[in-house]
Amino acid sequence: MAKRGRSFGEETPEEDKKKLSGQAMRRASRLFGFVKPYWVYYAIGFVFLGLSTITTLSFSLIIREVTNVLDSKSPYSLNQIILFFVAVLGAQAVFSFFRIYYFAQVSERSMADIRRAVYDKMVALPITFFEQRRVGELTSRLSSDVTQLQDVLSITLAEFFRQIATLIFGTVAILYLSWKLTLFMLATFPLLIVSAMFFGRFIRKLSKQAQDELANASVVVEETLQAINVVKAFTNERYESNRYANALRRMVDIALKAATYRGVFVSFAITSLFGSIVGVLWYGGNLVLQHEMNLADLITFLFLMAFIGGSVAGMGDMYAQIQRTLGASERILDILEETPEVQLDNIPTALAAPIEGDIVFDDVHFSYPTRPDIEVLKGVSLQVKSGQKIALVGQSGAGKSTIVQLLMRYYPLAEGQITVDERAISSYDITNLRQHIAIVPQEVMLFGGTIEENIRYGKPDATPEEIIEAARRANALEFINSFPEALGTVVGERGVKLSGGQRQRIAIARAILKDPAILILDEATSSLDAESERLVQDALDELMQNRTTIIIAHRLATIRQVDQIYVLRDGQIAEQGTHDELAAREAGLYANLVKLQFETANNVQ
Repeated sequence: MAKRGRSFGEETPEEDKKKLSGQAMRRASRLFGFVKPYWVYYAIGFVFLGLSTITTLSFSLIIREVTNVLDSKSPYSLNQIILFFVAVLGAQAVFSFFRIYYFAQVSERSMADIRRAVYDKMVALPITFFEQRRVGELTSRLSSDVTQLQDVLSITLAEFFRQIATLIFGTVAILYLSWKLTLFMLATFPLLIVSAMFFGRFIRKLSKQAQDELANASVVVEETLQAINVVKAFTNERYESNRYANALRRMVDIALKAATYRGVFVSFAITSLFGSIVGVLWYGGNLVLQHEMNLADLITFLFLMAFIGGSVAGMGDMYAQIQRTLGASERILDILEETPEVQLDNIPTALAAPIEGDIVFDDVHFSYPTRPDIEVLKGVSLQVKSGQKIALVGQSGAGKSTIVQLLMRYYPLAEGQITVDERAISSYDITNLRQHIAIVPQEVMLFGGTIEENIRYGKPDATPEEIIEAARRANALEFINSFPEALGTVVGERGVKLSGGQRQRIAIARAILKDPAILILDEATSSLDAESERLVQDALDELMQNRTTIIIAHRLATIRQVDQIYVLRDGQIAEQGTHDELAAREAGLYANLVKLQFETANNVQ
């Protein structure tokens, strides 16, 4: 399994050796478990593969009979043989069609199953997994890596077995025709086979590197398009273009190096093959002259030898492709073998017993897994009674967001305890716990569909009436109805077609529809203008009614009415109390923050 903190694209020499071993082949073969439901299709496909191979080899026997007819040594007429030849061609076309059809059934269906399994595993993994991997790398697993598997399963593997069958049946046939000439021919093949394996190893390694560079190029595209506004604002179009061009150049350099190896090998294989044909023609010609072999058998032998030589030459490249696919299968298995935080098959469709929302943090210590040496929370203790509203205040990095993330169980707790309704959160089913919590973040993430779809995300089975009511309570219905498509309005990528205040109210409507016991507001109004802030604040007041609410706030004016304020500094609670109590402490940290914001507001005015 890939070590945490290391990119999928990186590979150690030990891992590279492992991929060439039988152990790696056995591990990759686990993916064939996805083929099992379609084994009947696969079996039928192999039947037609065998029939197609037999009809292909039979062409050489037909040529033999044609030669015998011309030499007046055949009981059949030329017309009969040609009619049989046409029949074989028709059979070959039918067999080839069904071979491709049934293998496509297997590959398309099984690869769809793999894609779904990988995607399902991804969405079920904890936040820590995604913090250590880039989005472009993960999407590459679903696209290019699975496509490699599909190519091997539907084309390469079938052709590999086809070449093996051609080699076996063809060798038996030429042994029957002339064992002397067969031994002479086989003497030239070991060199070709050894060179195929030698070149295949280097080609596989270089192709794997090229695939990783393509994944890195995909990451550049993903990041650029996700942050296109930033790119435009800083006029860095040329910079991003150069970054993508450099990634592609590295990929092309490696791919061309691999192509060079392939070219050298193919040239060597062709030279060896035609050299063998010349040698066989010389030796077989002598056998004909010595009457140890007739001309028809020699011509048939040469045709069969061409089939066998083509199979041997093609097997080297196919072997390299199969080996190259081991890298893709390793990366896919790395994901499939990760431990998920939820089991999609066991996610409850309905809420478990309702919770009241009493929250207690008791001497909580925490360090992020990526920075274990830096303690973010240093013995935090706080309490929120059911229905109360508290605020977390402090400078950036003080630990406010970390408290919320621990409550959501995004990370395992290192030391201390967090309870909800006097029960440790670790004892809750993680899905049931989160079903009782809703969050309205500062930067709202909307999906690229319609307004209705984004609101419905809070309750997928909501009725149209419930969605309209949630939008009304969120002060969003007026601007929604101002659009020609109303709830059917497409919001665009990440909600780009809506203003900040509109996105916030959509997020609030989504939270209202979820109807949680615990509400988290993460600086929900800090980036809005005065008018939008008023509308959003009214919607938040509606949302906060009768709910346990935790507010992360920079604008202290928005938290005057909360029941308790906790002021954090360096991962510890430095002060706590109501707004009036804390503001009255002249030398206090909160009072100083109020003073600074008041002065800033006056200076702006």
